[in-house]
Amino acid sequence: MTRDTARTSLPTLDLRRFDAEGNERGRFLQELRDAARTYGFFYLVGHGIEDRLIQSVLALSRRFFSLPDAEKLKIEMVNSPHFRGYTRAGFEYTRGKQDWREQVDIGAERPALALDAGSPAWKRLQGPNQWPSALPDLKPVLLDYQEKATTLAVRVLQAFSAALEQPEDVFEPIYAPAPNQLIKIIRYPGRAARESDQGVGAHKDSGFMAVLLQDQVAGLQVEGEDGWIGAPPVPGSFIINVGEILELASGGYLRANVHRVISPPAGADRLSVAFFLGARLDSEVPLLALPPRLAADARGVTQDPLNPLFREAGKNYLKGRLRSHPDVARRHHADLLEPSDGKPELASAY
Repeated sequence: MTRDTARTSLPTLDLRRFDAEGNERGRFLQELRDAARTYGFFYLVGHGIEDRLIQSVLALSRRFFSLPDAEKLKIEMVNSPHFRGYTRAGFEYTRGKQDWREQVDIGAERPALALDAGSPAWKRLQGPNQWPSALPDLKPVLLDYQEKATTLAVRVLQAFSAALEQPEDVFEPIYAPAPNQLIKIIRYPGRAARESDQGVGAHKDSGFMAVLLQDQVAGLQVEGEDGWIGAPPVPGSFIINVGEILELASGGYLRANVHRVISPPAGADRLSVAFFLGARLDSEVPLLALPPRLAADARGVTQDPLNPLFREAGKNYLKGRLRSHPDVARRHHADLLEPSDGKPELASAY
């Protein structure tokens, strides 16, 4: 790949090469390091998730967003202290501006934890999902997809570990046996040219990584050295992007990069399904001891006064939820709010 090409498009990696023998595996790990450091994003093929399941997820997501508003609002997120359920377009903000997408957040299907006065606040995040009674097929398919996407993301995490010259299971102590899992099914409505084109404003993702499934309409853009790099849908692929946990753990060697989504034009819409793999809520992100030749290239963790990062996984995730969904925060977690929490200018897309 030439440098000129690298500036204008994301690389594609085949995960099957991770299991290759000899030099081919080594070349794959080098390309993975380069992609994660240069862009923080890449297309992934050879992932092993059946197209039949992918098409079912997309079709059922489309069916959900076609339901009457009254049915969607039965599972509105503001009803859930665990930040699960449906969010209307315009109810999230990034850097003070409205994002224009409707979405459903589905986490791990686990019961709420028993709480007392001494419980850490992050324990409030665990709890049941909300499922639409008008579309009962959605639950089994999304939970099946969540399981398959988790397996894939763990395998990619093992590849990142090997690329950093660490044991493949180096992160297992902070995600097993109950990683933080989140699926978002997302619809971006079309907007007229005179309106804002912000589907989601520029932001980074928390967690280990995101596994993004796109339908047919482009809109995702990744920050590059020379401007925004488009990441249009490529059939048969996922987009993988590095999350803040990997940046923290690698001392900034791996890059959690800024990205945004541009709204489609009026008369069209865009569908995507994002899966996020995160650390266990009770865990703390370690700082890996990289070999000297890699450590010399570690850039340090990005410092953003509007988005402080914590190594305590639960604390970091709760911070993002409170800011992204101020209506849920005010209704269920008012005792946790500080003056800066719940303000749109400090919200983030995730």
